[in-house]
Amino acid sequence: RKHTGEKPYQCNQCDKAFSENSKLKVHIRTHTGEKPYQCSHCNKAFAQNSKLKVHIRIHTGEKPYQCSHCNKAFTQNSELKIHMRKHTGEKPYQCNQCDKIFSNPSVLRYHFMTHTGEKPHPY
Repeated sequence: RKHTGEKPYQCNQCDKAFSENSKLKVHIRTHTGEKPYQCSHCNKAFAQNSKLKVHIRIHTGEKPYQCSHCNKAFTQNSELKIHMRKHTGEKPYQCNQCDKIFSNPSVLRYHFMTHTGEKPHPY
């Protein structure tokens, strides 16, 4: 189904549909708030086991993704990909309001708030 684009598993709470029933079950947790995967270090809970595994690296210090240019290491592959753009100069994210370009999608989202007047969320 992934290759055909068929999405027969429809969420009954919103208009999202999925190619696999397991993906629908994970999605439904966004509506129910269910977070069955709990960190044994700090009790933070997650809707997906994969998110828990990444979180646990905060406690273990594990950084399995290493830059081949400068040896900086990261907990997630997505962080390494964003970091690599510092070496390549790639900036694939463009603001549709002023055409500024960015290497990091979260920096673009933050920048976009300058156009909307929205205040950034404190972390």
